[in-house]
Amino acid sequence: MSLERELNKRAESKCELCGNNEHLAVYTLAPVKEVSLNRSILACKTCTSQIEDPETTDANHWRCLNDSMWSEHQAVQVTAWRMLSRLRSEGWPQDLLDMMYMEDEVLEFAKATGEGEADPEQLIHRDVNGVVLQVGDSVVLIKDLKVKGSSLVAKQGTAVRNIRLDHENEKYIEGKVGPTLTVIITDFVKKI
Repeated sequence: MSLERELNKRAESKCELCGNNEHLAVYTLAPVKEVSLNRSILACKTCTSQIEDPETTDANHWRCLNDSMWSEHQAVQVTAWRMLSRLRSEGWPQDLLDMMYMEDEVLEFAKATGEGEADPEQLIHRDVNGVVLQVGDSVVLIKDLKVKGSSLVAKQGTAVRNIRLDHENEKYIEGKVGPTLTVIITDFVKKI
């Protein structure tokens, strides 16, 4: 039986990642040592194009991994782990990664492409205590702050929920103080 036929049978003619049943093809996971059932998945064109080109990645498309990460097939687990690792900065993928369990040799294969390793160029945002801040975190102000462009003064103890990180400066985060979206310096916040 051909690999494509075996994968179609295993996946019930659906993308093993998102469940789409159109434009399906065999996708062999890198690094390619062997083309086999354990190193290949049946995936749709949308999934494969985003796996191969990180610039085209649509984070919301990958919410499907909430289901497919539990697959009994190693190749599907590896692909889910790699994509969740790539999207880790979105916040929600980290929660899924924390729940995910893989055998040691499967995890080693998942890490073989370097996916999930910290980028040395990546900015790390830290609060006043040195705690790493992520997108979607909640922080509290540790000092009264004047909000630029308004007469508003944000009082000490004010909670700022669902923050966003500035991708150019590790000292800046964005969040709503009252109705106003403002930039806040990380030296004046503490993660809740």
